[in-house]
Amino acid sequence: MDRRHFSAHSLTLARHPSETDERLMVRLLAFALHAHELLQFARGLAFDEPDLWRKDLTGAIDLWVTVGQPDEQQMRQACGRARQVMVYTYSGRSAEAWWQKSGAAAARSKNLTVVDLTAEDTQVLATLAKHGMQMQCFIQDGEIQVLSGAATISIGAINRTGAR
Repeated sequence: MDRRHFSAHSLTLARHPSETDERLMVRLLAFALHAHELLQFARGLAFDEPDLWRKDLTGAIDLWVTVGQPDEQQMRQACGRARQVMVYTYSGRSAEAWWQKSGAAAARSKNLTVVDLTAEDTQVLATLAKHGMQMQCFIQDGEIQVLSGAATISIGAINRTGAR
């Protein structure tokens, strides 16, 4: 609702053998947060590509979305290739330690935003992962709600490079 994007998406998500349910669901949440007709899942983990990206009609990268904790070089490369870069971290203490190490470098990049999802929220989100799942995501007044069957999950996020 905040973005005025109302659409149904039928998605097939490729899953890397080492990917957890939690990471898969954070990728899906990132898709919902940036939903657009040109947004697509990239090859991600095993390649020099983001988890999601949106390219304009010329092939230039408008949006680069990475899930996890990229190193400083990966962030610099992404910022050099895309107009906007989003990083979604989600693993609690590990994400906090990553931020302590990489936060200064992230703050220097004007087109980079880091969003930290709480470990508690993403662990609950992971319980929704099922083959053939159907979900709805509502974003209103900055609040995120994910609905699947009888479950409703509210997701909190902290924008590390600006206001929540």
